Amino acid sequence: MVHEVHSLYAASISDLKKNPMLTMQNGHGEPIAILNHNQPVFYCVPADYYEKLLELIDDQNLVEIIKSRMGEEEIAVTLDDL
Repeated sequence: MVHEVHSLYAASISDLKKNPMLTMQNGHGEPIAILNHNQPVFYCVPADYYEKLLELIDDQNLVEIIKSRMGEEEIAVTLDDL
């Protein structure tokens, strides 16, 4: 059975167990697909990469809010009101 791998790098679960930090270093800051019997079972994602993903998700959520409010009536506000 063929499985799509969504990363440039892959490692076996055995390699991860032997030396987790070396496995992550070999990913050069990118996510690593962890394989069990040549099938991806999970992805190891470096912390800074994960934080960027969360920021992208947050940005996308803000875009959706903005789009949903595009048709709403504008409210006039002066600096004195603030």
